[in-house]
Amino acid sequence: MTSEPPVMTGPLLFLDHVEKYVLRLSVLFIADNGECPEPIETVHGVHTAEILAEYDHMTVWRARFDLPANRSSCYAWNGQSYSLASDFRGDIRIAYVSCNGEEIGDLEREGSERNAMWARLREDHRSAPFSLLLHGGDQVYADQVTEGHPLSENWPEHIPKDPSRADLADLRHHLRERFLERYTGLYRAPEFAWIAARVPSLMQWDDHDICDGWGSLPRSKTYSPVGQTLFEVARESFLTFQHASADGDLPRRFHDPSGLHLGWSVRTAGLRILAPDMRSERTRRAIMGEGGWAMMRAEAAAPVQGHTFLMSSVPLLGPRLSLLEALMVAVPKMQKYEDDLRDQWQSRAHRAEWCDMLRLVRDIALADGHDVTVLSGEIHLATRATMKLRTDHWLHQLVASGIAHRAPPKAWARFLGALAQLGESPLRGNPIRIRRIPGQASRYIAERNYLLLERHSDSWRARWVLEQSGTTPPLTL
Repeated sequence: MTSEPPVMTGPLLFLDHVEKYVLRLSVLFIADNGECPEPIETVHGVHTAEILAEYDHMTVWRARFDLPANRSSCYAWNGQSYSLASDFRGDIRIAYVSCNGEEIGDLEREGSERNAMWARLREDHRSAPFSLLLHGGDQVYADQVTEGHPLSENWPEHIPKDPSRADLADLRHHLRERFLERYTGLYRAPEFAWIAARVPSLMQWDDHDICDGWGSLPRSKTYSPVGQTLFEVARESFLTFQHASADGDLPRRFHDPSGLHLGWSVRTAGLRILAPDMRSERTRRAIMGEGGWAMMRAEAAAPVQGHTFLMSSVPLLGPRLSLLEALMVAVPKMQKYEDDLRDQWQSRAHRAEWCDMLRLVRDIALADGHDVTVLSGEIHLATRATMKLRTDHWLHQLVASGIAHRAPPKAWARFLGALAQLGESPLRGNPIRIRRIPGQASRYIAERNYLLLERHSDSWRARWVLEQSGTTPPLTL
């Protein structure tokens, strides 16, 4: 008998930065220890992979290379050529996804069912290629990584108060291996791997990339030695597997080279993609800290022409959730869901900060020669919202969630739709309304989904791809 050949996960393509007419790219590989990926080949030469992270039985490798941003291009690896729609000057297509998994048993799901929407996205790319793949949060559901270790087995309900350094080191090792297992399981899925090798990804994290409700849990949990160890390992894994980077080596698109917060922005011809970090500095009383706000103020002051897509991992425009939050606090059996609502911009705990963010985004959107669209995920439903800016001008929010997480009951979608009828106006003169997606009768659609963003002659439009209902008519932005 012969042993099975080693499995090489990759290539997985990430956009580091855009510099004039050049795309700075990274490609990631996950290999068995002792196996080294073949180099990347481009018209500019051969690019050898270097070790990015090491684990018990596997090694993560990364190669960096450049391709033009003003024409279609390709790279080659291991005898195969990979074409990219890398001309950003004119008409382009971008895909937006979120919530790639589920809280319990995600790695045990049957592959073709779990990745059905990834397969559909793959066929969409074959029909008309995407230039970028935006991931809006919960790329991995890490909730079960704490299982199997005595310090974290009962996280977050029961946490040892004063574990030894040796025990924490053992926990760190356990968590690193579990995060590796989850990312490798996701990235080996053929439906995902095919498109990830041909479309550069840009990723923004949310709570499940760390653990359910990170930052909205009590401070006694998140600031405990176990909680801080969990966050540190999740953050390292996020940089490794979602950005092909590490501390001290962040791509130039990150606002803070030290990585105290992990917000980033990318600019190319007539387009800015802006992704503030809404997890690194989050507390029960704040969604962003000083670093995140400094980034947003700097971006608001910068002159930009064209269109900004603002990625908000939790929806920026939403219904009056404070009513539901008050009900949950009052009913003992529902108090366990309080953290879920505190995660939202609309929580009573974040009201002032929410208004500050809405004012800042409103000012950006009202700048001459510029438009803003908010992209969000997180809620496992498809929907959209608007905030009126002036008589003939609205801020649009598009919510696409999730690409793999199964939809909640339709009754929940109907309940949220009823709640949305109350409207919300945190800023006087700028009412927020939940709107129907084109072609849909309800405000919230309980189907797995992803979003298509298309620029034609400097005009943007959006379409949702819904699992049962199909592709929606276009919405002009």
